[in-house]
Amino acid sequence: MQNKEISEEKSVNEKNVEVFNRYFPGCLSIENDNQLTLDTKKLKALLGDFSEIKEEGYGLDFVGKKIALNQAFKKNHKILKPLNESTSKHILIKGDNLDALKILKQSYSEKIKMIYIDPPYNTKNENFIYGDDFSQSNEEVLKTLDYSKEKLDYIKNLFGLKSHSGWLSFMYPRLLLARDLLKQDGVIFISIDDNEAAQLKLLCDEIFGEGNFVAEMPRLTKKAGKSTNQIAKNHDYVLCYQKNSINFKQIDIDENDYPLKDEFYNERGGYKLNQNLDYNSLQYNKKMDYEIVIGNEKFYAGGLETYTERQKGNFGTIDWVWRWSKAKFDFGLVNGFVEVKNNRIYTKTYTKAKISDSKPYKIEYFNRTKNISSIEFLDNKYSNDMSNKKLQSIFNVKNIFDYSKPVELINFLIEQTTEKDDIILDFFAGSGTTAHAVLESNKSDYQKLSEGGGGYLMA
Repeated sequence: MQNKEISEEKSVNEKNVEVFNRYFPGCLSIENDNQLTLDTKKLKALLGDFSEIKEEGYGLDFVGKKIALNQAFKKNHKILKPLNESTSKHILIKGDNLDALKILKQSYSEKIKMIYIDPPYNTKNENFIYGDDFSQSNEEVLKTLDYSKEKLDYIKNLFGLKSHSGWLSFMYPRLLLARDLLKQDGVIFISIDDNEAAQLKLLCDEIFGEGNFVAEMPRLTKKAGKSTNQIAKNHDYVLCYQKNSINFKQIDIDENDYPLKDEFYNERGGYKLNQNLDYNSLQYNKKMDYEIVIGNEKFYAGGLETYTERQKGNFGTIDWVWRWSKAKFDFGLVNGFVEVKNNRIYTKTYTKAKISDSKPYKIEYFNRTKNISSIEFLDNKYSNDMSNKKLQSIFNVKNIFDYSKPVELINFLIEQTTEKDDIILDFFAGSGTTAHAVLESNKSDYQKLSEGGGGYLMA
């Protein structure tokens, strides 16, 4: 990366004003003391009669929010200084991650596909202090934000305390910048626990948009809990937001969920009987309400009694029918896709085969996959226990990092959301798990950007 002057770069505010003026000309003007003034009447006229300037509403507010916003928009005057010559496509940055994010924005705006961060959880056991550098003079801040000196001193003091407001003021500018770095189909994952999960959800709703919330996935942290008279807390969360739209890949099914075998096992794999053929929650269709004969037995959707009533015309809009047409059932019966159990007909769900959806019916072979589940990370392989064991095997020392996340967790997120040449960012690098995961993955074309703040090493 070239060592270039950054001071000539426009601030985020200046760029936003340019974009605003491009689409809503004449709505912003510079009044006394070079302050911007918004003409709300003119803006409403441009937006149309339906528009309304919102004065009140639901949202997150906290002490220091205004100054935290100012931190994100404040122009950056720092540069990256290469420590050595390298041809690696991976970048390691050491320094304040707020500064690093601003520098990265110049070259990587809307170029990052996936962000994973594991920020401080704001617990009483952490030594982390949210001490952002207020390099502006007090006079500048007071003038820009219209604060009293007493209020400014109070807010600055919050950054040294483990308060919700102090933590939110620390996270707010970083997440604002992170959003600008994400591609339109980008995604961010944030590890967090109960201390700040509720506050972080509201903060991310504001920054990324409530409609871009994807999931809050619980993650098992450890099997054994501390001795307590209360409920042992053995989980945290992975909070996920998309920039605009993200398509998650399907994941492999667990073959243990398909434990049954038949004569077709070699080509079709195992199967399960999780669906009976008749349902009473489908729209009634007389063509799907037929008699089935298997050997000497006859079967009717919902049983003979209800079948007889339906044949008399006594059926509802929603009533008992078969899920398969007569033609599909006949094909399935001949080809071993149905099984009778406890006087009910079940369809076999194989791991590697199914009946085609369209005629002429045929057997299609494929590898069955499934959607990612919101409880995916309750598996012990994603726990801190596994991470500690792996680190111990590498360093031969116990508890070298207290709360490091397992490589398996980050690997999973990378595999499901990124492709060749995608860029991955971690701006709370900690023990370097994200870098480890990228390097350990089999995708040699992945790139890695990672930074840390307040003495963090970036990997």
